[in-house]
Formats: sequence, C-alpha cells, structure tokens
Amino acid sequence: MANAEHSGRPAEALGATAAGTAAAARARLSAARLGLWLIAAVLAGRQVAVVLGTPRGDRLTDLETWVGPNGVLHVRGSLYNSTRFTGTPFGGLVMKPLTRAAEQALGWGWTFGTLLLVAALGLVAARALPQPVSRRTALFAAPVAISLLMLSLPVRNTLWLGQTSIVPVLLVLLGCFAVRGQRGSGLLIGFAAALQPTVLLFAPLLWFTGRRKAALSAGVTFAGCTALAWAAMAHDSHTYWVHHMAGVGLGGPADDLANQSLHGFLLRAGLSGPLEISLFLLLGGVVAALGLRRAVRYAQDGQLLLAVAITGCAAIAVSPTTWQHQLLWVLLAVVGRVGKRACDRYVWPVAVVLVMTLPAKMMLPHMAVLNPLRDDGVLLAALAAATVVPFLSRTSPYHRSPIPTDYAPPVPARFERVPLLPFLRRVLTRPNLLLELLLIRVTYAAYQQVRLAATGGSQSAGRARAEEHGHQIHDLERLLHLDVEYWANHAIVEVGWLRDFFDFYYGSFHFAVPLSVLAVLYWRRPVDYRWARSSLGFTTLLALVGFWLYPLAPPRLMPNLGVIDTVHGVQDFSKPDYGTLTALTNQYAAMPSLHFGWSLWCGLVIAVIAPKGWMKALGLLHPLLTAAAIVVTGNHWVLDAAGGAVVVGAGFGLAYLFQGPRARQATEATAAARSAPATLEKDRTPG
Repeated sequence: MANAEHSGRPAEALGATAAGTAAAARARLSAARLGLWLIAAVLAGRQVAVVLGTPRGDRLTDLETWVGPNGVLHVRGSLYNSTRFTGTPFGGLVMKPLTRAAEQALGWGWTFGTLLLVAALGLVAARALPQPVSRRTALFAAPVAISLLMLSLPVRNTLWLGQTSIVPVLLVLLGCFAVRGQRGSGLLIGFAAALQPTVLLFAPLLWFTGRRKAALSAGVTFAGCTALAWAAMAHDSHTYWVHHMAGVGLGGPADDLANQSLHGFLLRAGLSGPLEISLFLLLGGVVAALGLRRAVRYAQDGQLLLAVAITGCAAIAVSPTTWQHQLLWVLLAVVGRVGKRACDRYVWPVAVVLVMTLPAKMMLPHMAVLNPLRDDGVLLAALAAATVVPFLSRTSPYHRSPIPTDYAPPVPARFERVPLLPFLRRVLTRPNLLLELLLIRVTYAAYQQVRLAATGGSQSAGRARAEEHGHQIHDLERLLHLDVEYWANHAIVEVGWLRDFFDFYYGSFHFAVPLSVLAVLYWRRPVDYRWARSSLGFTTLLALVGFWLYPLAPPRLMPNLGVIDTVHGVQDFSKPDYGTLTALTNQYAAMPSLHFGWSLWCGLVIAVIAPKGWMKALGLLHPLLTAAAIVVTGNHWVLDAAGGAVVVGAGFGLAYLFQGPRARQATEATAAARSAPATLEKDRTPG
C-alpha cells in the first residue's frame, strides 16, 4: 500500500502540473482576447470622437448633401441635376424618409449606426473563416477583424463622409454566411446589388457554385427593386442608368485618383473616347471572367470567404467608378494564404493591410516612374487578388503546415531575465524581400511624418523654442570647450574643394551607406541582418522621441552666430519660414543627430561583422567623416553627434534586452549541426 501511494504521487503531481499549465495558457488567451477587444473599442471610440468632434459643416458631408435641408433628396427635381448624389435611384428611394430626421439626431444616429454595422461586418467575417481553425484563431478573429476594419481607409472615409458603402458588403456576407435558405440569401444579395450595381457579379458566383435558387432570387430582387425605382422616379432612373451609364461621372471626375477602377486608371493614363471605352470593356470582361473562375474554384475548395473577397475585388475593377469608401472587398482578401514557407505567409496580409490603412504616399516614394503604382495601389491589390495571387488550396499540404522557419538556438545572456521577449527568436533564413521593403518604406514614411510634425508648436513658437534650445546647447559647449562650429565652418568655406567634398558627403551618404549595409547583410548574413535592423529601428525610434521633446535650431539657423549654411545656401532670418527645406521637413530635428547616429551604426556593424581589418577600419572611418561633415556644414552642433551616439548605444541595448545577444555562435553551431548528419550518412555509404 505504501509503495502504491508512493508511486501514485508523481502521477498526481504531473497531472496537477499539466492542469496548472493548461489553466495558465487559458488565462493568457483570455487576457490577450480582452486586450484585443479593448483595442477594438478604443479604435471605435476614436473614430466616433473624430467624426462628432468635427464642426458640423465639415463632417458627414455626403450625408448632408443628400438629406440635409438643401440636400438633393429635399430639393424638388432630379436627384442627378448635380453630381453630388452618387447612389442608385433605389438608394435615393430608400433614403428619402431620412430627410424628416432632425439634423443633430441624424448625425449621432448615423455615426453610431455605421459603427454597429462595422462591428457586425467584423463578426460575420470572423465566423466565416474556413474551418477548422485553431482555438486561438477562433478567439482572436472577431476583435482583430473589427480593429482592422476601424483602421481601414474605406471605413474611416465612410464614417467621415456619412456614406452607405458598409451596407452592400454586410448584406452580401449575411447572404452568403448567415442566412440558411437560398431564397433569403439571394434576396439580401439582390438588395445589395440594387444599392451598388456591381454587386450583381455575385449572382454568377452563386450560380456556378450550385446555389442557383439564390442566384435567381438575387437577380429577381435586383430587377424588382430597380423596377420599383423606375416606377417611382422614372426620370431619375433614366438619368442614372442611361445618361450616366450606371453612375459614371457622379461624385466627381472619373479620372480622379479616388476612383480606383479600371475606367479611372485608363482615363488617368491619357486614354479617352471610344478607344478607352472599348479597352475598359475588354479588360473588365477579362478580369470578371478570371475573377469568377478563381472564386468558384476557391468556393468549391471550402474557402467561401476568400471566394467572396475575390469576387468583390473583381467588382471593384470592373465598376465604372469605385470610390474609396467602396473598397472594403480588398481587405477581406487577407484571409487567403500565400506561400509555402512560414516566413512568407505574412507578405500578402501585411501588404493588403498597409495598402488599405495607410495613405498612398507612405507606400512608395514620390518618383515619376512610381507614381502609377502609388496612385493606383488599391486597384492593383484588387486586380492581384482577383486574377493572379496564388492562394493555396485547402488540399495543399502547405495550407495548414507550411515549411517551418529555422531558428538559431538561444545564446546565453549575462543577465537572468534577458531576453525579455524570448518569442522573438533569431531566424536563420533570409526574410522575405518584399515584406522587408514594405516595412522599411512604411517605417521611413512614418519617420518623415513624425519628424515633420515635431516642430515644437506653431511655426513661430517652434522657432523661438528651438532657438532657445540652441542657445542652451551653445552655452553648454562653451562651458565644455567644444564650441568649434564657427571656427570649423569658416575654415572650410574658403577651401572650395574641401567645402564641396563635405557638402557632397553630407547630402549623399546619409541614406546610401545604411541601405548598402542592410542590403549586404540581407544577402550574405541573414541572422546578422535581423539583429542590425532591430538595433537601427530602436535607434530611429529613440531619435524621434528626441526630436519631439527637444526641438533644436542647428548652428546654420541661429541668428547672429555667423555660421554659413554651405549646403542649402544663405538663410534669410527676416522671414518666419526661412530655410530652403522648411516646407519639406522639420529644420529643428537636430538633437540627436541621425546623420551621425546612422553612420555610427554603420561603422559599428561593419566593425563587428567584417572579416578583414581594413574593412573594419573603413567602416569606422564613415562616422568620423560624417561627424566632421555635419559640423563644418553648420547642420549640427558637436553635442548633436554625442546625442546620436547615445541613441545608437541605447538601440543596441534595447535589441539585446528584448532579443538577447547576437546569434553569431548559434549560427555557426546550427550550421555545424546541419552538416553533421550529411557527413555521417556519407561515412555510412559503402565504398
């Protein structure tokens, strides 16, 4: 008996440990889910606050144009006497009763009603994910979906303008996933098509996936609603369907950048007349056919939500006009899985989320050759989803089990709790290039925006504060006997070739060298690339905090100091906005100096990784030349360089704190471990 009791205790202890571990895991999931719901609630509250906190004449402008005291639904005559009303005649018929609502009550009711529709859309989309899904996905899907919707430009645009574009998308999803009977499903989709005609493209999807009663019901409902509008408003219906060809030209010029359809793209490309119309019809037919074919295939594969997203993306492209608030279909395409490797799975969803949540100017730089890609980013994403993106079939072995990512074994740290984020493991494989380029571009665009915004107040107040800080830095340098800016600046002004050299070095190497270092590391040293990239990101983030908290006038913008701006030319201090770059960037983002900080980062990375001594010396020469260039050209104080060195050290420190030591030894050990089985197998092979 004693032996039995003794032998049972370990099993009981093991069971208790397993139960405790499971309970802890459930608690973490619950906490994470609660956090995601809080984020969704905060985003929703922020959107409501932004809309309702805006003066009455500047918010819900489209709604005011329709149902306001002077709106088109109030004024007698045709809805389309102007181009302000963009809906169908049936849409005008449905919205007509809203003209009797009080303006204040309508604004609040419309905003909160739209918010509820967005929440319902997120819930339906989350429940429509292809089954089976993991418990974590099931718990997190709804708050993540609602948060992404709240962040998306179409939803923000809809809330701001008071549009109705959420309704057709929600009706289609309800018809496909919430309503059981085929007739009810078709009824909802047909009603959505009566509000937005290109939604009728879902009828062929229903037909070819075996839901023919739903397809017929959708067609009959659309025809009935349209006929009702013809009976009630014959002139308006003729104007919309015949004169404007289903809404072309309503809401603004068709060649406006906001029109993300093939028709708008062709007009912006300079085509017009019969040639443009013929090409639009041809391309639209091809996109619709390819999109429906792919949608049917994925629907039959059990990925109906992806099929709906593909059909919606095709509808975006073939519609004569597709304004920003009508582009939600693209966001739904994030459910598709692309790529055989686990590290490639994030490329498509990240690209879609960035396109749908960030302004186009943040995605690509302002270059003439890239303008078509930048201006038509959403259309290109819709076309890609509808026609070419190779979404994985559920029958593919990689759909649920992609090729796993190789991680380096953890490197022992000197401190017990390092790394603080152990899940950020060192990846051995090279990261996806497209994803890296997207993240680098978006990060740099955010850096530009924050740097530009951190002016220290209004232009006049910001200038006064920055100059006050400039005097503080100058006084401190004199105390430390570091005030060499005037002497160094005037020493090179008279030496033409030296001045030209430092001007060129200041303007040319700031971006070229860091990007070159990242490119070499990406190609030759993937593990070190991630380590270096993380430290550079932390460095830049800390520098932005410095720009925000301590705007500082550089020596060249300090009145009565006598420093000559050798790069930008002579400054006119009598003007409030002096400086040739005032309109482009924040001239007071001097402390810390990222010119020196990034150059020091380059030098340290090269010194650590380069195999040859002369390479290390050349790398360390770059921050020395940069320090000289920023001082002699009058763009920075000496202490700005010291601040840059501090944020670089802090950047490497944060990378160490969160991710642990650099995984150099682990990489070599892993490579040796990989080669060992091959060597052993070779030894076993009979000669």
